[in-house]
Amino acid sequence: MQMLFQMEAQGDFSQEAEQRFRDEYLDDTEHEDYFSDVYKAVVDHKDAIDQRIEAASRGWHLERLMKIDLAVLRLCLAEMCWSGRDDVPVGASINEAVKLAKKYGTEDSGKFVNGVLGRIARDLEAEKSDGPKDLGEES
Repeated sequence: MQMLFQMEAQGDFSQEAEQRFRDEYLDDTEHEDYFSDVYKAVVDHKDAIDQRIEAASRGWHLERLMKIDLAVLRLCLAEMCWSGRDDVPVGASINEAVKLAKKYGTEDSGKFVNGVLGRIARDLEAEKSDGPKDLGEES
């Protein structure tokens, strides 16, 4: 989440930015695979992630969202849809996102993040039951 926040603030989602962040802050090799999976999911699917967030945030454009809320939302959605990590239940991912939003965001961040991710989770569940669909990316 911290790296995604930093990348958004600097407008730089490059591999070089990711490596600089790793060099400076990541000393926990136990979570390196998770970190790599989520970073790759965000970078590879950023447009689709952002489309989902904007659609679920009901009238809020991404540039109006607090950067910390946006980083938390991107992290959770990447984890839920594209990280290839089926070992993290959607509910657990949303709960962790809400905790992060409450800790680092504003008084209303937790409720906002929970609402947006709840809408996205319901949409994803409906899409699953309707059969495979495009998750917002162009072919």
